[in-house]
Amino acid sequence: MTITRSNHPSNLWPGVKAWFGNKYDEYGKPYESYFQMETSDKAYEEIAEATGFGLAAPKPEGASIQYDNDGEGYKSRFTNVVYGLGYIVTREAIEDGQYKTISERRSAELARSMNTTKCIVHANVLNRGFSGSYVGGDGVALFSASHPTLSGNQSNLLTAADLSESALESAVTAISTMKNARGHILGAMPKALIIHPSEMFNASRILDSELQSGAKTDTTNTNNVNVLKAKGLVDMVIVDPYLTDSDAWFLTTDIPYGLLSFNRRALEFTKDNDFDTENAKAKATERFATGWADWRGVFGSSGA
Repeated sequence: MTITRSNHPSNLWPGVKAWFGNKYDEYGKPYESYFQMETSDKAYEEIAEATGFGLAAPKPEGASIQYDNDGEGYKSRFTNVVYGLGYIVTREAIEDGQYKTISERRSAELARSMNTTKCIVHANVLNRGFSGSYVGGDGVALFSASHPTLSGNQSNLLTAADLSESALESAVTAISTMKNARGHILGAMPKALIIHPSEMFNASRILDSELQSGAKTDTTNTNNVNVLKAKGLVDMVIVDPYLTDSDAWFLTTDIPYGLLSFNRRALEFTKDNDFDTENAKAKATERFATGWADWRGVFGSSGA
């Protein structure tokens, strides 16, 4: 697809004061707040699970001590993908254009498209997290009640309930009792609540109040403390507009190597001219990989 003079006919004549449609503010990069950002120097990266040891056993007098194996569990592979977009402009469109700024803005628009693409790719790890069509290294979806381990199936799938104080408390309890592959309690804690913009007011009412949510207006007129706030159990709230399910919500934990983003090649903007057509070409490319390794790094609820 080539940009000719017909794409911007007003650009050929003086008098156009400004162009709209390409000066909208960007939302930023919300994924950087909940993905563990890493660099990569290979075609793909792999993260392997170390299963650890089981529980110690009583040793009868004179008997031999028991020995165990520290084995390897499942592996997660992150294959770097190149994402790119470009545009072509005829020489005539460049020669006859009256406004240099429209050419300069194209590179900014290209950067915006690349940034939006990267935001969507990262958010899709959560958007697809409940689907059995997208499985991790252990063979099940990111959010599952049946993650296979040496100590039996484990879960990071929260009850399908809308975001509420009680649902959050249940989620924190589930995280604090989470176990490793050999069944040892990890003592994990939640870190960030990730929500769709439609839940940001609800989240603020739940987490910012000194008292329990709705305590001043309910029929019992209680003044119970909001434990989630008092104990600082949720470090931050991240609003991600690229989430597709408005009532799904997620809690990251302090377990490392959960949601991972590998940057293989940073965003590059290059340009050149075609000898035969004399068209000008510009493109932007970036290479990265996203996904998860340890599912314990994030818990999810699909909402009610």
